[in-house]
Amino acid sequence: MSYVIAAPEAFAAVASDLSGIGSGITQANAAAAGPTTTILAAGADEVSAAVAALFGEHAQTYQALGMRLASFHEQFVQSLTASAGAYAGAEAAAAAPLQGLLDLINAPTQLLLGRPLIGNGANGAPGTGQAGGDGGLLYGNGGAGGSGGAGQAGGAGGAAGLFGNGGAGGAGGDSIGGTAGAGGVGGTAGLLYGTGGTGGAGGLGGGGIGGAGGAGGSGLLFGFGGVGGTGGLGEDVGGVGGAGGNSGLFQLFGTGGAGGLGGLAEGGSSAAGAGGAGGAGGLFNAGGAGGDGGYGLDGATGGMGGAGGAGGLLTGNGGAGGVGGQSDGAGGAGGVGGAGGLFGSGGAGGAGGASAGFSFNDNAIAAAGGDGGAGGAGGIFGSGGTGGAGGAGEISTGANSTGGAGGAGGAGGAAGLLGSGGSGGSGGTGGQSTGDGSTAGTGGIGGSGGTGGLFGPGGSGGAGGTGGQSSGVGSTDAAGGVGGKGGTGGLFSTGGSGGAGGNSADGGDGGTGGLFGSGGSGGAGGNGIGKGSVGGDGGNGGNAGAFSGSGGSGGAGGFGDNSGDGGDGGNAGLLYGNGGAGGMGGTAVSSDGGAGGRGGNGGLIGNGGDGGAGGLSFSTAGGTGGAGGTAPLGNGGNGGNGGSGNPAGAGGIGGTGGLFGQSGFDGLS
Repeated sequence: MSYVIAAPEAFAAVASDLSGIGSGITQANAAAAGPTTTILAAGADEVSAAVAALFGEHAQTYQALGMRLASFHEQFVQSLTASAGAYAGAEAAAAAPLQGLLDLINAPTQLLLGRPLIGNGANGAPGTGQAGGDGGLLYGNGGAGGSGGAGQAGGAGGAAGLFGNGGAGGAGGDSIGGTAGAGGVGGTAGLLYGTGGTGGAGGLGGGGIGGAGGAGGSGLLFGFGGVGGTGGLGEDVGGVGGAGGNSGLFQLFGTGGAGGLGGLAEGGSSAAGAGGAGGAGGLFNAGGAGGDGGYGLDGATGGMGGAGGAGGLLTGNGGAGGVGGQSDGAGGAGGVGGAGGLFGSGGAGGAGGASAGFSFNDNAIAAAGGDGGAGGAGGIFGSGGTGGAGGAGEISTGANSTGGAGGAGGAGGAAGLLGSGGSGGSGGTGGQSTGDGSTAGTGGIGGSGGTGGLFGPGGSGGAGGTGGQSSGVGSTDAAGGVGGKGGTGGLFSTGGSGGAGGNSADGGDGGTGGLFGSGGSGGAGGNGIGKGSVGGDGGNGGNAGAFSGSGGSGGAGGFGDNSGDGGDGGNAGLLYGNGGAGGMGGTAVSSDGGAGGRGGNGGLIGNGGDGGAGGLSFSTAGGTGGAGGTAPLGNGGNGGNGGSGNPAGAGGIGGTGGLFGQSGFDGLS
């Protein structure tokens, strides 16, 4: 059989609403009856009389149908009202025999401890900031805190018993010209199981500061943390979101509560509220995500994202950082990722907020996007978190103005003993410009990679952001951001690769290897866009560790009217390893091809790296090949070949060989 759930209060409310609707329709029909049922003929002729009679007959038919529908509507409302009464009566009749038993059970604990054994706590009165009552000792939810009076804090939610959920915190009171009240703290979850109460929302600060959101209630042994309350809107400063509640100590699958959303702010010199921090995990569960930063209105800065909560002590991952708040001014920075537990990875950093408005003034510099948050550190056996992406810059429309710069990508988190470093976040896109003589905004730089663990590689650097484009007369496109540097490798591991450069920007350098590790490869230079563009240089390869390992290869130069050079190869370790190869020069349209990168030097036992080939040119000389690297005992690296062009580029010089080796061959011209 099916299970039926009825809410008598909802039945009664619906019946009252339907009664009001029916009354309104009846009044409208009565008002229309006279003018529509007795229509005067337009003239004395038979046709006019027939038309008037026809319309009058239709109106009379409508009124007859309306009366029948009104009767049906009245019967339906009566049925709903009777059903509500019947359900309420049945509930009362069913509860009556049990109420005495419940009173008998609750009487001793109520007398001795002032708290029932079973039952929900009472809600705090609105406008008083009164705390919610605690739930029953054995079973029951905490009562909700009462809302605060003007400028006063909301009441805390009541605590649950052994089983039950904490009560929600009360909303903070609004304020005019001052600081609004903070939201109340959510109640603690049941000792054995339940969810912590949601923190109360901060009050509205009209002409002042928004109230902070209340913290979410904590879970206890097996409970979930409550969500933090939203910060209040403030004309000067938005309220900070409440922190999420911590998860229960032994909760296997739950997470810490998410941080509350930061409050909005209005006004050019003000800032929106930061998001609340995520709650910490228990032993085995993940930390809660940080709350997003608040939105900035009328030029206010977006709020910073909240930090992610720490992962559980044993296996939990850190929570992700909150996203920075968007704004029609500067975007807010992303929140930092939470640290991982013993076997957990760090949380990802939050993305920076975009500057989503328009700058209309001449000769003005538009607002920048927010920077991405750094990734959280990994636990002893965990990897670092990924850095957050930078936010996009603001669009400028005025003459001789400059678009907003993209935000920088966040750095990757460091690994623990055995994990990998986190990748850096990508840079944000630069803002466009549409005014005459304007310049678009530059792309944000990529975030650096995190340091690797004992056997883990360093994280890759983030890609540089794309530069903005312009459309006005005499305007200029902007270059992208430089790629992020690769992270340093652990003791026995390689460095991370450098990030690719944005348009016309240099690639990031490769990370240095650990004590016995190889260097990371350099990032490719960004390609140029349009006539007169410049390709970015490739990033240099990372050097190997102090004792052994090969150098990283250099990144290739970017394409453009004027091309970029290849990056140099990294040097090998002192005792053993080969030098890294130089990067290839970029291809040029109307100038010489890019030069190839130099090969890195070899170790005591090892060979020098080969030089990179010169880049192609479609109109003038090809690029010069890179020189080969040297070696103390082994062979020198070969020089890179010259690039094709008119004429071809010169080949690179071969590297000097060592005691037991020979010098490298010169590159072809």
